[in-house]
Amino acid sequence: MNPEGMSRVDSLEDLEQAAAGFEVGDLGLVIQPRALDAARRSLDTSGLLLLGEVHGVAENPLVIRALMQALGLTSLALEWPDALAPVIGAFVSGAALADHELLWLGDGRITAGHLAVLRERAGAGPMALCLFDGDVPGPGWSWSARDEAMAGRILAAGADAADSADSAASGTLVVAGNAHTPTEPTDLGVPLGARLSRERPGVREIRISYGSGRFWNGEPRQFSASGGEDGPVHLHEREGGLVLDLPVATEAVVPQRPLPWPMAPTPGTKG
Repeated sequence: MNPEGMSRVDSLEDLEQAAAGFEVGDLGLVIQPRALDAARRSLDTSGLLLLGEVHGVAENPLVIRALMQALGLTSLALEWPDALAPVIGAFVSGAALADHELLWLGDGRITAGHLAVLRERAGAGPMALCLFDGDVPGPGWSWSARDEAMAGRILAAGADAADSADSAASGTLVVAGNAHTPTEPTDLGVPLGARLSRERPGVREIRISYGSGRFWNGEPRQFSASGGEDGPVHLHEREGGLVLDLPVATEAVVPQRPLPWPMAPTPGTKG
């Protein structure tokens, strides 16, 4: 995934080179039939399917690609700053990557692999892309207020797509850090998954379970192995939830520069 051994890049040239060198291919995802039926029901009833990740894992964009292919999806929503939409839209259409200060957050949401997969998916056919992080309206920032604003952007993007002639009837895969995708309130507050569940009953969450390996979130980090390194990448039901087992995680190539402002932390998740 990262043949040159670098995980942090701080120039457009290095980022584009890393994206060009990222191997976009089959992850070998095995899907339990019962889990596939549940994911399809989520899309059929709510128009949405949630995917909770830990940011900074090289395989994350390949998981996204595998799910989109398996479910026939052409609409994707990412927890990226909405101000990047013109930059990313031009890039996936074949233009050179333009510089923008929000490319360089360094928390692993944006990786070279994501850029490679987005361009590949756009080249395979029409793709609707929503970037749903951004400013929080109102007098003050809070974790729940941020998630409410993010959920609102996802719903607004879906309403706009429904009004357009090229809307994707198959539904949207919504990808965010795994603290944001639960469909019930948590100790942190009301996550975007719970906000979406209120408006779109029947939406389901897939949570990626990382067995071992490394990831990049501001710096190199390591998973405490919660599972073995054997076995396939596997989507299945576990205790009523949808879980995607990724036995070994690889550190992603992440664009990062020193930020000109303090970044608000996202507590309770490595992603």
